[in-house]
Amino acid sequence: MTKIVFFDIDGTLVSFKSHTIPQSALDAIKAVRSKGVKVWIATGRPMPFINNLGDLEYDGLITATGAHCQTRDGEVIFSQPVDKADIRRMIAHQHSTGMAVAYAGNSRAIMTAPQGLTSEVGEVFSLLDIGVPELHAPEEALDFDVMEVIAFFRAEDTPYMMENVLKNCSEARWHPDFVDCVTKGSNKASAIDKIIAHYGIDLSETMAFGDGGNDIPMLRHAGIGVAMGNASDEVKQCADIITTSVDEDGIANILKTL
Repeated sequence: MTKIVFFDIDGTLVSFKSHTIPQSALDAIKAVRSKGVKVWIATGRPMPFINNLGDLEYDGLITATGAHCQTRDGEVIFSQPVDKADIRRMIAHQHSTGMAVAYAGNSRAIMTAPQGLTSEVGEVFSLLDIGVPELHAPEEALDFDVMEVIAFFRAEDTPYMMENVLKNCSEARWHPDFVDCVTKGSNKASAIDKIIAHYGIDLSETMAFGDGGNDIPMLRHAGIGVAMGNASDEVKQCADIITTSVDEDGIANILKTL
């Protein structure tokens, strides 16, 4: 019996076409919550970038790809900021390369780009329906706890970046132009374990929905992993069930069976 369901946001709950949650999903989630099933968000977005949940009813948030977890009323269950040494190395790397990086905490996020923003950065923020933040000096990232480093480098640069710059971080990629980096050991699967321990729920009683590369750990880990129809083949191969796309009532089609 499923007692808790975890949902990714972008491409899972929220359509990239409409930037909203389909009404069918809102209704289905409301229905399962009325039966006592808990509903948690599990997103790569940090807290300042969560702007698209609308009227969704939910119980808590896993944010920054698992680095921060809190209930809807603000009780923090887990929070692990990025090591300051990694932030310092990232800042130095930016000054030598001009790399664009967003540093996101729980109450503040800054965009930094020593040589200015590229068109790719603007396209990503447009895709997510987030206004591009005002540019700041990279050094300002040392003034607050950074939960997630959102760095604009491509997959071929990942080995160098993770071995030499973000040494204490792991990366999760769902878009070719950027990567979400959080403290090693933090991901959506490890966050699920912390949430179910908080409630006393068994892993076999969990379900997770996702569509991107950063959802793979939780789809493999949950009692039932559901890949959206719009997910890549790699993601679908890691799921127990493949539903229809977010725009084709993919969530409602599964939840109505609970």
